[in-house]
Amino acid sequence: MSDLVLKNVHKHYGQFHAVKGIDLTVKAGDFAVLVGPSGCGKSTLLRSIAGLEEISDGDILLGDKSLKDLPPRDRNLAMVFQSYALYPYLTVFENIAFGLRARKVPNAEVEAKVRDAAELLGLTEYLDRKPRALSGGQRQRVAIGRAIVRDAELFLFDEPLSNLDAKLRDEMREELKKLHQRLGKTFIYVTHDQIEAMTLADQIVLLKDGSIEQQGAPLDLFERPNNLFVAGFLGSPSMNLIEVSPLGRDNLVQLADGQTLVVDPAIHARLVETKDPILWGVRPEHFAHVENATNAVMVQIGVLQPTGSRSYASFRIADTHVVAELPAHTVSKEGQQIALSPNMEKTHFFNAGTGERIG
Repeated sequence: MSDLVLKNVHKHYGQFHAVKGIDLTVKAGDFAVLVGPSGCGKSTLLRSIAGLEEISDGDILLGDKSLKDLPPRDRNLAMVFQSYALYPYLTVFENIAFGLRARKVPNAEVEAKVRDAAELLGLTEYLDRKPRALSGGQRQRVAIGRAIVRDAELFLFDEPLSNLDAKLRDEMREELKKLHQRLGKTFIYVTHDQIEAMTLADQIVLLKDGSIEQQGAPLDLFERPNNLFVAGFLGSPSMNLIEVSPLGRDNLVQLADGQTLVVDPAIHARLVETKDPILWGVRPEHFAHVENATNAVMVQIGVLQPTGSRSYASFRIADTHVVAELPAHTVSKEGQQIALSPNMEKTHFFNAGTGERIG
C-alpha cells in the first residue's frame, strides 16, 4: 500500500472556489475522516480523490503515481455512498458480486470473494435475500461488501451512515472500525457528525469554507484546538466561551460579572499583551463542584438536565450561557447556588478578533 498525498488541490465551479489549496497526507492503512459543516468542501474533496470531480489545480498522488488524469476505474479504489444504491431485483449475493461480474472475474473467484466478504460483514445467512427483506444496517453492509470484494487500495465513504437511526449508527460505527482493523486498508470517510469523526478516525481533517482549519489525531484537536472554530465544532455540548479581561496584578483574569480567576503567569503575560477582546474556553466536563470558592466561580443553576450518571447544569455568567457536566446528584434542584472550579490546565484563551488560540 502507498500513502495518499494531496498537493495544493483546488476546485472551482465557475466563480465559486470550493476547495482552496488543500495539502494533505493520509498514511497507508490509516482511517482519515474529513469533517466539517455543510458546504465546507469535504464531499467535493472525496469525489476529487475518486475521480468523480476533475480538480482545477494541484495533484493527487497514490505513492509515486499521479491520479489526476486517471479515470475512476483505474484508481484502484472503492466507494460507498450515502445511498445504498442496491439493485432491488438482485439477491444480496448478486449485489455484492455485481462489480466482479462486470469485470468478468471467474465464477469460482466471485464465489470465494463474496462469501469471504459476507462472513466478514455478518451477511452469510442473508445472501439469498433481496434488499427489501433487509434492515437499513444490513443494506449498508451489503453496499460495503460490494466495495470490499474489489480488494482496492483506497476505500472512500461519503456519509454512509446518515440515513440510519441513532442506534444503528452506533452499531455501524463499531462495525466500520472493526472492518478497518481486519482489512488494514486506507479508509477516507466524509461526515458532518463530529461524534462519528472522533470515534472513527486515526486522523481528523476539519474543513471550513474549502480550507483545512486543523488536522491531526482526534484528541489533539479536542484538547488543543487552534482556533475558535475548531474549539466550537468538536465536543457535545460544545466548549463554553466566556469573555474575560486580564488584570494587571496577581495573574488574575476578570469575568464579566466581576469574579476573578488565577491563570498561569506565562499565559497571563500573553493575555495582557492582547489588544482584542479575549474569550476563555472551558469545556463542560472541566468544571468540578467544590465546597469553597478558591479559584472557582459562584453560580446559580438555571436548568438541570440529568442523563443518568451525569447531569448538565446550565447557568449564566453575566449575559453568557454556560453549561457544566457534573456527576449525578451534585446539584439537587434548579436555583441552587454552588461553587465550580475549572481545571485551568485544560482551558484555553482565544483572541476574539482573530479567532486564534493565545499561547
